[in-house]
Amino acid sequence: MENFIIEIMNNFGYIGIGLLILIENIFPPIPSELILTFGGFMTIDTNMTILGVIIASTIGSVLGAIILYYIGKILNKERLIKIVTSKYGKLLRVKPEDIESADKWFDEKGNKTVFFCRFIPVVRSLISIPAGMSEMPLLKFIIYTTFGSAIWNTVLVLVGAFAGDKKDLILTIIDDASYVIIALIVIVFLIFVYRFYKKRVKNKKS
Repeated sequence: MENFIIEIMNNFGYIGIGLLILIENIFPPIPSELILTFGGFMTIDTNMTILGVIIASTIGSVLGAIILYYIGKILNKERLIKIVTSKYGKLLRVKPEDIESADKWFDEKGNKTVFFCRFIPVVRSLISIPAGMSEMPLLKFIIYTTFGSAIWNTVLVLVGAFAGDKKDLILTIIDDASYVIIALIVIVFLIFVYRFYKKRVKNKKS
């Protein structure tokens, strides 16, 4: 993976960085931490600048996010309600009112969610889908995505640029931190699912 990322950057420069980040947004398993940190490393030995890498990666982030936004827009609320109320959709054990509640929640807190989720691995990509599903205004989505992505990209590019001979140590720390964050996300998700179904059971009894 590391050799592939470096080869793309060497051959295509800023365009390669933007393209890698765009792909990372659509396919979260590709680690943006590695791409951005390597982008920072490249500013030491090549003609690429820190500002150029940040701008290229941010453009890639926004373009990738827009693609997922429109995927979410295609899978809009009305279509989801049709799916969950269909014969096979009932197997999902999700009610139309659950979707309505989720949509309302995103309408109220979607702006902050889109911004802050840009700092969380995997989630920073997937959050674009519910933004599209909830029909968050595209301009507002782009603004929050741009600011959130720019901050995240800047931090990692700077880490790479100033790492120097500690490159391997930095990559190890980033890799370990990513696993920890993903594990925490899974735990939080499981807690959310547990509380959600517990609340539904309680409502049924009452």
